[in-house]
Amino acid sequence: LYALNGQRRAVWDESLLPGEQAPAFQSCQLALEQAVQAMAERRDQQLVTGGLHGAQRDVLNSLVNHWPGLTVFVDHPVVPMDNNVAERRMRNPGMGRKNYYGSGSQWSAALAAAMFSLFQTVLLWGLNPYHWLYRYLEACAENGGQVPDNIDAFIPWTMEEERRESLKKPLPPRLTGPPIPG
Repeated sequence: LYALNGQRRAVWDESLLPGEQAPAFQSCQLALEQAVQAMAERRDQQLVTGGLHGAQRDVLNSLVNHWPGLTVFVDHPVVPMDNNVAERRMRNPGMGRKNYYGSGSQWSAALAAAMFSLFQTVLLWGLNPYHWLYRYLEACAENGGQVPDNIDAFIPWTMEEERRESLKKPLPPRLTGPPIPG
């Protein structure tokens, strides 16, 4: 299914309605629909045939119950087949929640959540988080250790395009400094 959906999405024109799509899309769409239908038929056949272990039956019954939600992507190419992207984005906070020093206190948990949100926003805009943070802290230092008077230069959707493009790149080598002993 992933391969069929990948082929379909590769020829999908987001600006066109389903009936207006190119023949290549229509062909991929039909192949995907047939594969999903075959999967549903096999699931139903296994449930009727019997002889399944209880856990297998539970999985197939769950598949029946959740089928409409699991197959939304078939009729709506904009919807991903899975939520792997979202799960990957939650991996760092999820894996680290018990490992981050001080997360046993409310203030540090709030700080960690704010920092994850901040860095995910920076990453979502395609910026280099190290470069962005370096420039932000540099501006704070130049402002006497305070937040800059105008933070628009650090908010991805308000900064100038030229600055956004610059912050997508790694820091220039002269600014990276010597390695920190560890």
